[in-house]
Amino acid sequence: MNTIRKALIPVAGLGTRFLPATKAQPKEMLPLVDKPVIQHVVEEAIRAGIQSLTLVTGRGKQAIENHFDVAFELEDVLRRREQKRDLELVQTITHLAQFAYVRQGEPLGLGHAVLCAEHTLGQETFALLLGDDVFDDEDPALSALIAIHRATGKSVVGVQQVPAAHVSRYGIVNAPLQGDQGWNVSAIVEKPHPEAAPSSWAVVGRYILTPEVWGHLHQIQPGVGGEYQLTDALARLAQDGRLAAAAIPARRYDTGNKLDYLKANVEFALRRPDLGHDFLTYLKDLLAEKA
Repeated sequence: MNTIRKALIPVAGLGTRFLPATKAQPKEMLPLVDKPVIQHVVEEAIRAGIQSLTLVTGRGKQAIENHFDVAFELEDVLRRREQKRDLELVQTITHLAQFAYVRQGEPLGLGHAVLCAEHTLGQETFALLLGDDVFDDEDPALSALIAIHRATGKSVVGVQQVPAAHVSRYGIVNAPLQGDQGWNVSAIVEKPHPEAAPSSWAVVGRYILTPEVWGHLHQIQPGVGGEYQLTDALARLAQDGRLAAAAIPARRYDTGNKLDYLKANVEFALRRPDLGHDFLTYLKDLLAEKA
C-alpha cells in the first residue's frame, strides 16, 4: 500500500519562455487541448495515491487556485442550463484532492521553493512534481518512484536517458548497472558539460523526498544567480547513501519547451475519441498541401 499521502508542486515560475502568452496568465494554465498542464500533473499525483497537494505559488498565480476551487457562478449557470456533463466536469476538478497554497515571495530557486512548504509537509515523506514535465498517463511515472522508495526507504529521483548533447540542460546522475530500473545514486550534478557528465541519465521533474532533505536544504548556500539549488541538497543525500534513482518508463513531454509543447498538443488531440479522426484527416491534408 502506498503510504505517501502528500505532494508538492512548485508553480511560482514566471514562464518567460512563453511570453507574451504568460504575461497575464500562469504558464501552468496553458492547455493541452482543453485541459491545463497543471491539471495533468495533479491527476498523475492522484493516480499514484496522493491525497493532499501543496502548490507553491507566486504573484499572478491566482488562476491556478481558482481552477481547483469551487466556481459558484459557473456551476449555477450550467445547472440552470441543464448542461449536466459540463457541470460534472467542473465539479470533478474541485474534488480531485485536498489543496493548500503557500507563497514564494522571491524567485530564489527550486530548493527555496521546496523550503517554503516545509511547515505544510512536516516530517512525512512526500512527492515533488515539477509542472513542466507531463507524462503519458498510460504508463506509470510517479508510481515508479514510489516503488523504489518502498524497496529502499530512500529519497528517489525520477530519471530518463537524454541525448548526450542535452545533458547540460538537466541534473545528471550516475548510470545503473546492467539495466536496473532502480539504483543507488553516488553522483548527481546540475547541468554538467557533456564531457564531465557522469552519464546521460537525467532527472526529469519527479522526486520522492524523505524528511532528511530538510536538514540539507537548510544548510546549502546560494549558487548560480543567488538561487538555492535542490540538486545541492540531493548531492548531500547521495553522499550519505540516502538517494536512489528510478527509471521512468512513461513517455515525457517537456511542456516548458515550445516545440515539445506543440508536439504534446498534437499527440493528446490525436488520442481523443471526439477529435482524433477529424484532426488526423486535417493533418494528412495539410501535409499533402505542404509537400
